[in-house]
Amino acid sequence: MYKEIIATDQAPAAIGPYSQAVRTGGLLFCSGQIGLDPATGLVASGGVAEQAEQALANLKALLAAAGCGPEHVVKTTCFLRDMADFATFNQVYARHFPGDYPARSCVAVLGLPKDVLVEVEAIAATPGA
Repeated sequence: MYKEIIATDQAPAAIGPYSQAVRTGGLLFCSGQIGLDPATGLVASGGVAEQAEQALANLKALLAAAGCGPEHVVKTTCFLRDMADFATFNQVYARHFPGDYPARSCVAVLGLPKDVLVEVEAIAATPGA
């Protein structure tokens, strides 16, 4: 099989023409997750810490749907609306990726979907790959 689409209702549904995650060749590519609560459809209230917590919870839900966990993540790309939030974001991120951290890029961007403060995408090596 060329690719397998991974979807779960434990993470927000795609808000555009893309899949929540795609598995191919032993790798899982997770689309960017924002701090949107999948149960309510609302952005997590508070600041970057609360939004990062929800975005990373959404990412973990996608990983779980594919039989993976944070320990399988090999690379993340993190988008912040304001690099002044970098230290706060790092505190939240470190709690979700204890131990051997994945490779990471973190960039500031002009804007993100639904005017959120943070978005996280990931690539994971699927178990047995």
